[in-house]
Amino acid sequence: MEFTTEPFDLDEAPAHAVVAREVIQAAELDAVDVGPFGNTAEGGADAVLTAVDALLRRALGAGATRVSLQVNVIGASGQGREGEK
Repeated sequence: MEFTTEPFDLDEAPAHAVVAREVIQAAELDAVDVGPFGNTAEGGADAVLTAVDALLRRALGAGATRVSLQVNVIGASGQGREGEK
């Protein structure tokens, strides 16, 4: 998954950005990379979906006016969601 929160502040990380990063760093994900203009995380479907739910709820609650989110599914060839063919 990849996400950003807005509004941006180049001088200091806004509360919603700090909260979003804390949520992702505390989640049970395999890999996390946080940066000033975007954040990425990788993990199993359940862990990612749980993290996305918490991320959206907490970032919006902390003042985010927009959360841009992209989720990519990477799996075995020919597989859709877990267990589907």
